[in-house]
Amino acid sequence: MEMAHALLRGSVALLLVLLCCGGESEISLVTCGSLVKLLNTRHNVRLHSHDVKYGSGSGQQSVTGVESADDANSYWQIRGRSNLPCQRGVAIMCGQTIRITHMKTGRNLHTHHFSSPLSNNQEVSAFGEQGEGDDLDVWAVQCDGVHWERDEAVRFKHVGTDAFLSVTGEQYGHPIRGQREVHGMAAPNQNNWWRTVEGVFIQPGQDPLRHDEL
Repeated sequence: MEMAHALLRGSVALLLVLLCCGGESEISLVTCGSLVKLLNTRHNVRLHSHDVKYGSGSGQQSVTGVESADDANSYWQIRGRSNLPCQRGVAIMCGQTIRITHMKTGRNLHTHHFSSPLSNNQEVSAFGEQGEGDDLDVWAVQCDGVHWERDEAVRFKHVGTDAFLSVTGEQYGHPIRGQREVHGMAAPNQNNWWRTVEGVFIQPGQDPLRHDEL
């Protein structure tokens, strides 16, 4: 919970910085420390998590896709690897390996060799405590060019299993009725394109979170 509270305080501080300082909301690149929502461009759902665990597979915190644009459980922070941190505010490069941490619960986007409950693809979960999990929390950003651009569709390839973060449209019933299954797929295709939509983006040197490690 401490990690989640720190991320929430930081997001508010970053938003105030962006609102008060002209031009900074026009940053074109995704930077380390940014707090973003990620939209699956094929199925028009945002990457989402919540403190609801899978009833099968790993039993870890579930990750889903939601249509709502205003759900606070869809915010994720872009972070460096635990053994290869990135400097806050520095642009993320294409091919760079990152962690994607859920703001509300402080758990990292994670996958492993469990079957997903609906499609029988690879289960994607949120794992760890206060932003720290294990080496299965690492994803590589696949994009064209040099840096990850905010309006660009990108793929996230899992470093440990080579799976691509994907949505194929399967919907859950109770207690998360209507939410879509998020899973890993073995091959790149139209189901694994994502782009940033809502978010808080920072530039180098603007560091209101400087006391919280990424």
